[in-house]
Amino acid sequence: MKSTSQQQRAIKAFTDFLNTPLENLLQNHLNIKIESIILNLFHDVATTVPAYKAFLAEQGINPDSIQSLDDFHKLPLITKQNYLQIHPLANLCRHGKLEKSDMIAVSSGSTGKPTFWPRFFTDELQIATRFEQIFYDSFAADNRRTLAVVCFTLGTWVGGMYTSNCCRYLASKGYPLTLITPGNNKTEILRVVQELGTNFDQLVLLGYPPFLKDVIDTGINLGVPWQQYQVKLVMAGEVFSEEWRSLVAERLGSQNPCYDFASLYGTADAGVLGNETPLSICIRRFLAQHPDAAKALFGESRLPTLVQYDPVSRFFEVQDGSLLFSGDNGIPLIRYNILDTGGIISYDAMLEFLAKWDFNPLAELQTENTRGIRPFPFVYVFGRSNFTVSYFGANIYPENVTVGLEQSVIKDWVTGKFVMQVKEDVDKNRFLSVVVELAPGLESNEEKKETIANSILTQLKRLNSEFANYVPSEYQMPQVELKRMGDPEYFPIGVKHRYTRK
Repeated sequence: MKSTSQQQRAIKAFTDFLNTPLENLLQNHLNIKIESIILNLFHDVATTVPAYKAFLAEQGINPDSIQSLDDFHKLPLITKQNYLQIHPLANLCRHGKLEKSDMIAVSSGSTGKPTFWPRFFTDELQIATRFEQIFYDSFAADNRRTLAVVCFTLGTWVGGMYTSNCCRYLASKGYPLTLITPGNNKTEILRVVQELGTNFDQLVLLGYPPFLKDVIDTGINLGVPWQQYQVKLVMAGEVFSEEWRSLVAERLGSQNPCYDFASLYGTADAGVLGNETPLSICIRRFLAQHPDAAKALFGESRLPTLVQYDPVSRFFEVQDGSLLFSGDNGIPLIRYNILDTGGIISYDAMLEFLAKWDFNPLAELQTENTRGIRPFPFVYVFGRSNFTVSYFGANIYPENVTVGLEQSVIKDWVTGKFVMQVKEDVDKNRFLSVVVELAPGLESNEEKKETIANSILTQLKRLNSEFANYVPSEYQMPQVELKRMGDPEYFPIGVKHRYTRK
């Protein structure tokens, strides 16, 4: 039976989106008291979502007792293991009605078993605001004819379809924005760029960082005149260095990386959680040049992804170094532990910290542009804490590689220990490195390396649909190195083994 309430919800949300200027919406969000937003979300979810109602009951929690932000901070965390995987999909949705969602995305799990993420049109509209921030603040797409080329994988995976929908909503709002969706078909991307690019004032490529670099480099080799298209990049999926950004900017002819790039902190679980802004990029580029400042700020010598977020849309907390977030979605999430490590920094605290290092990003940016400076808090993300690595936007799990080493013949050559990491070659192209520990008394040779690499690749493609669909075929083969048992660098004896390195 057709739902008039569903229809009314869609009409109201779309009307509000179309009629509310970005400036007004974000300013309104800055003035809202976050506590009331979060508590209202909690009580709504506790009342309407069967799975969360059951979760609270199992924990002996009366929802009526949660009356302040302090109370909220004491609520138990939810995870895939303790919540999402033990309840029927419908029960994770409001009123137990899966049919109230109009789209389902898929993410690969560590065993190859997918997780399904339903959402409705209205869920996408709040994420479209993150895209609008980028297209308005960074790319000035409100007054430039823009061709957006979606290079994320299309299909059931979240990136391509979600991005395409959000960009279309911006066009509906009046942005002179036209969309084309070649997905991760490199030949088709280069064809549409060359045939359509000169009809527009600028061209935006949206995709995973290593794939976009591959597209750009392939285009250069084929004589594509990137400079004439005024190219901007929207990225998601993984951390990259500022050296990488500078290199890509140079190849595109970009004069101002702070305004020509934007990375999304996105996830299948809840869409876009935060986004790079000209301000966050300006700060990150300063920190890349001052590693002592970066270490003082982040507590580590590696540089995380740094984005700004709207707490009204996605409310972040940090517990024991893990990022938690709460937000409304097809599956509403309350204090969800996504297993990302990182932290949050208020806008004022960030500027105060930088002032101690004699850096004023506001002054730096205002010499270029007046857009892109908004007093939203920052969240920084090092990546998954559960031993995954991100490669072309695909989360790769040690369990996937383990199966490759457990095949007949190979299992007699190896101990089962390995170290997986994503590395860059001299030209900043990424590759998947797997260093494997040999069984006692065995030596490395090319035949073993080739056999092991092929076995790992076969199992990765079989078990991990993100890997199979996100990573271009020419980048899928892992580079395998074989080390003697007890190798002091990779497999020191008596030390707890870690299967991944960042």
